Amino acid sequence: MLQTPWLSKATYLVGQPVGLSLANGQGVTGVLCSLSEGNVVLQEYLYQSQFATKRYPYDAVQDVNAFPGCAIPGSPF
Repeated sequence: MLQTPWLSKATYLVGQPVGLSLANGQGVTGVLCSLSEGNVVLQEYLYQSQFATKRYPYDAVQDVNAFPGCAIPGSPF
């Protein structure tokens, strides 16, 4: 398996909402479904109640980051 700086971090984020930075400068968000066969598999929201599972090759990924918690004034969350 190809080792990249973000890959070890991403293994702990499977099942979590993430932001995916792509090497072409774009970014996408969704739930990280898996890291398999050289692909990042992401469940992305399209619109209304539609979602799509998309695959991004490891060499197209620059970084993977977990979503931060929500900072709501006066809330414990």
